[in-house]
Amino acid sequence: MASLGAETTAATTHADQRPKTLADFDPPQKPKRNKFAFACAILASMTSILLGYDTGVMSGASIYIKKDLKISDVKVELLVGTINLYSLFGAAAAGRTSDWIGRRYTIVLAGAIFFIGALLMGFATNYAFLMVGRFVAGIGVGYALMIAPVYTSELSPAASRGFLSSFPEVFINGGVLLGYVSNYAFSKLSLQLGWRMMLGISAVPSVLLAVGVLAMPESPRWLVMQGRLRDARKVLDKTSNSKDEAALRLADIKEAAGIPQECNDDVVRVEKRSHGEGVWRELFLHPTPTVRHILICAIGIHFFQQASGIDAVVLYSPRIFEKAGIKSDNDKLLATVGVGFTKTIFILVATFLLDKIGRRPLILSSMGGMILSLAILASSLTIISHSDVKLPWAVGLAITTVISFVAFFSMGMGPIAWVYSSRSSR
Repeated sequence: MASLGAETTAATTHADQRPKTLADFDPPQKPKRNKFAFACAILASMTSILLGYDTGVMSGASIYIKKDLKISDVKVELLVGTINLYSLFGAAAAGRTSDWIGRRYTIVLAGAIFFIGALLMGFATNYAFLMVGRFVAGIGVGYALMIAPVYTSELSPAASRGFLSSFPEVFINGGVLLGYVSNYAFSKLSLQLGWRMMLGISAVPSVLLAVGVLAMPESPRWLVMQGRLRDARKVLDKTSNSKDEAALRLADIKEAAGIPQECNDDVVRVEKRSHGEGVWRELFLHPTPTVRHILICAIGIHFFQQASGIDAVVLYSPRIFEKAGIKSDNDKLLATVGVGFTKTIFILVATFLLDKIGRRPLILSSMGGMILSLAILASSLTIISHSDVKLPWAVGLAITTVISFVAFFSMGMGPIAWVYSSRSSR
């Protein structure tokens, strides 16, 4: 036995002393992404297409609405710009609604509201009718914008939460591209029918999304807040990369809900505070230093996301191209398709870089590029407007900087605002 032990020790020592190969230095395999969580995140985030489509399609539809309804530029600006104001009401109501009926049914409700708004806009016979439809659609957009990142963040495993939480912005960009393509496609129809088809056709995907969402599970966080621990465990087991991670996520949610960790009942009673009562008071009247810091950062990053001018560039890109010398409506709409394509490509780049190089480098690079692009765009348009002859280099520079601006926005400021706020609120 002694000799056998000696031989084993010698063999082990010899193995340790043998020359190492490249195989010995292979890094550990990365855990695979949870396919179920991935699919649910995609389906939930697809509701963000509604905002993107509405923004993109209105940039072109407004050209034909102005001609058909014979309205002033001020009315066009109100029609185009009020979507952000209307969506505030939807977003404010969505928080309490999602605590009441759950995240999944709130997404369904968002699709239903937008469906009604799209039909009203598609069948509008005058400006007032159109504004009513715009208001209803805006409420649906607000619901979708609030609930999609929340649901995705609550469902996603920690290892891929940044990746999955950026999906809403991905689909916003996809929706913008679809809106631009719709503009170009339906511009071939008659003046009275074209813009109504552009706006009304968005009712179709809203119905499909609402039906598809019914196949998704409810958010595990909401289930715990309702005291349904067994249902929450089932969802966490499906959406986590391991049983241990599912247990840790459940423990974290139980702590937030004020449920003792030793409580393993299938159904428990949760304090009313966990259903959302007193949240506004905690946020604005008596916030802790940590909550105050998170609140300032989250509000600040979303404010500057909108103040960056992205909506102005996207909504008025046809007019920017007209200013740059493109006179044909067909050519202007075709150019906007290029803008939408660029936004979509660069948001996909950002999605895969978020968890690799970090949020801060991306957002700083994004803001620097946006500032430079806007400065050059403003300069080139000023030169064009003060020149008596056409300057091809200035025209090319204006078009290039519009594209570079949306590219820089999509690679940082666009997706990171959603990722940051959804993760910091956890």
